[in-house]
Amino acid sequence: MKTFKILALTASLFLMAALTTPSNAQCSMCRAVAESGFKDDATRVGRGLNSGILYLLATPYLLGGVAFFIWRKNRKKNTQTI
Repeated sequence: MKTFKILALTASLFLMAALTTPSNAQCSMCRAVAESGFKDDATRVGRGLNSGILYLLATPYLLGGVAFFIWRKNRKKNTQTI
């Protein structure tokens, strides 16, 4: 059963990667900042946008990690009282 789960996960990830289409979408605010800042200092604006994207990307993972550790701690506490 474990081998089937690993195989299914691998197949779904491969399928998801194969069916993805590249896009050039941007939110309107990011586009405006990138276009206006490109004339002044392109590297500074690019680093700022990349930092903001990484910050927004990391936040859900950090919250999920904290929730997981709280859940795991409470689960261990509940099993010890039985």
